[in-house]
Amino acid sequence: MFHIEEELKKLPSKPGVYLMHDEKDNIIYVGKAISLKNRVRQYFQSSRNKGAKIEQMVTHIRRFEYIVTDSELEALVLECNLIKEHRPKYNTMLMDDKGYPFIKVTVNEAYPRVMLARTMQKDKAKYFGPYTSAGAVKDTIELIRKIYNIRNCNRNLPRDIGKERPCLNYHIKQCKAPCQGYISEQEYRKSIDKVIRFLNGHYDEVLKELEEKMQEASAHMEFERAIEYRELLGSVKRIAEKQKITDSRGEDRDILAVAKDAEDAVVQVFFIRGGRLIGRDHFFLRNASDSTKGELLSSFIKQFYAGSPFIPGEIMLHEELEEQELLEEWLSKRREHRVHIRVPKKGEKEKLVELARKNATLVLNTDKERLKREEGRTIGAVKELESLLGLNNLVRMEAYDISNTSGFASVGSMVVYEKGKPKRNDYRKFKIKSVSGPDDYASMEEVLTRRFSHGIEELQDGKEVGSFTVFPDLILMDGGKGQVNIALSVLKKLNLQIPVCGMVKDDNHRTRGLYYNNEEIPIDRTSEGFKLITRIQDEAHRFAIEFHRKLRSQGQVHSVLDDIPGVGPTRRKALMKHFVNIDEIKNATLDELKELPSMNEKSAIEVYKYFH
Repeated sequence: MFHIEEELKKLPSKPGVYLMHDEKDNIIYVGKAISLKNRVRQYFQSSRNKGAKIEQMVTHIRRFEYIVTDSELEALVLECNLIKEHRPKYNTMLMDDKGYPFIKVTVNEAYPRVMLARTMQKDKAKYFGPYTSAGAVKDTIELIRKIYNIRNCNRNLPRDIGKERPCLNYHIKQCKAPCQGYISEQEYRKSIDKVIRFLNGHYDEVLKELEEKMQEASAHMEFERAIEYRELLGSVKRIAEKQKITDSRGEDRDILAVAKDAEDAVVQVFFIRGGRLIGRDHFFLRNASDSTKGELLSSFIKQFYAGSPFIPGEIMLHEELEEQELLEEWLSKRREHRVHIRVPKKGEKEKLVELARKNATLVLNTDKERLKREEGRTIGAVKELESLLGLNNLVRMEAYDISNTSGFASVGSMVVYEKGKPKRNDYRKFKIKSVSGPDDYASMEEVLTRRFSHGIEELQDGKEVGSFTVFPDLILMDGGKGQVNIALSVLKKLNLQIPVCGMVKDDNHRTRGLYYNNEEIPIDRTSEGFKLITRIQDEAHRFAIEFHRKLRSQGQVHSVLDDIPGVGPTRRKALMKHFVNIDEIKNATLDELKELPSMNEKSAIEVYKYFH
């Protein structure tokens, strides 16, 4: 039995992190302290004005635990990691989990490429961004390739020069075919230098060059080429207009401002890169009612920059923070360069911060009703599932599906939903390696084993956030008892305890209920919970089918007959010519197979054994 009063006396006067648990032993709050003894005791002192949210939280605390650290900075890092992992009910939480794309120039290659990147890695490439719109990034990359004729293939150059014919881009004059040696490495590098100047915002050079080419083509009566240059010129001008100059020194900074009312809060972020405003975004915060604007900004900074691949050298706010120096130290350590948090009082910087604050207020006022409707479809639907299944703190759900054609080229899909929304960056695809033929159960067993084994390995290797390190709160299987049992057997082998729920179909292949804890649970088909389940199910199926089609279009799918010993191209062709399709071969008798001129007895037996 945990006696709170007795345990409070044992608390050390050292820095650390504390975790509050409820009656079901769920973690409902995570905090850090310079002195654990002083901070944790404050929650249980009746004389203190704690605010409605904390007062309510304290009534649910049944026990607490703590972790002592060597410094307040270590406590801050641990607090960020624990909040991200457990997403406690009473912590102020980001409601949006957004990832921002970069433009990557592979300057470390002999013939560099320009591409979209979702993460910023230490690979000696040059990164620009992050940008707030993936669509804008794709448009910019396409424009760069058209203007500067940069390759977009994955060939290893110069090793593979001359090994294959030039692609279509060469023939439509959008690549100068370095793969054929038609352009030297030095000349190609000059084009890359121009690309880098373009991405740094120096547009005058390319505008002048395109204007001259357009006039020259027009003078030579080459009107189609002149129109092409005119369209490119217009595209560059549109990009240039979006890049509002904000700082002649060309620095990277983020501008943060918060707006709040009695219930909700919104943080507006302006992204300035190289002295130019490249985009802005807003983030909703929950459990914000009792927090000051300074506390909300502190919570946002911890959660947002804990998962951000890029941290600017300066962050500008409109509110002073209590732990400002500590946050600067933490951000500087993550960035590996000095980071300054500043609150400008006058001049252009103060005007930008005020503009961000006004935008935050506008978003809060105009989006509140839309957000509540969206919450019904997402968070509200998740709450319905929690109630239906008897679960708590259901945040991350993973669903799996298998796709194949007549039992060959089987692939698996994993889709992820967090707080009722798809988290596409965490989707994963699997090529089935160990299963021959149409065995969905064995294929699913392989997919689940690989997914969770990878996760365990990454955690053992000390990865904070890897491809598979975050485990789901619920696994959804596209089927009933059989699929659920497959998943449970995999989890048992790996010593994992994760709830598994099956989606039971009716005769028309529509979900009629859920299979959970060895019983079928009916579900209201008009409810938001049912609609969410259907969306997840459809998304897992779509993702698997899409991957399978992609492999087939790339010619990576081969005939199932290729996997049968003794069946080469000649026998495969003879079988398909005689039997028309795989199903007919599958249903053929051994004598029928032996009758084919190209088949001997041994190969006929191998074919028969494979399908039977």
